[in-house]
Amino acid sequence: MKVGIGCDHIAFDLKELVKTFVEELGHEIEDYGCYSKDAIDYPDVAFKVAEGVSNGEVTRGILICGTGIGMCIAANKYPGIRAALTHDVYSAERAQLSNDAQIITIGAQVLGPEATKKVVSAYLNSHWAGGSQLKVDKIVEKEKEFFTEISKEIAINSCS
Repeated sequence: MKVGIGCDHIAFDLKELVKTFVEELGHEIEDYGCYSKDAIDYPDVAFKVAEGVSNGEVTRGILICGTGIGMCIAANKYPGIRAALTHDVYSAERAQLSNDAQIITIGAQVLGPEATKKVVSAYLNSHWAGGSQLKVDKIVEKEKEFFTEISKEIAINSCS
């Protein structure tokens, strides 16, 4: 599996550890940044990973910031993306099994290196089997409705 990974400056060290760990598990990594401890804005990286997942460059994504919350919020703004904040093995498994989450987010100031490895391993070893298909379908349909309405509004405004 090809896994996209990204972080903000707060999570740089943990991202580097996760990259090595994911490769040791036999997966390929696409690193979307950041590439140092220089301050950056986490949404920029979250959007890159979400776009990589959306266009098929990578199969799944892992985003890491201080709490994981900001990355999760930002990634979920990208159409078609389901990102889940994970702080334990159970939530990492359920992200995939129940929600077909293409991206997980992790808080570098919440989880230590060993706990992070367990979360990442649980997520990458879990596979969607239609667990809550009706619920996921409702989310997808609502998103389609929303973007259809937005598209109509843009078309009307551009003709005015």
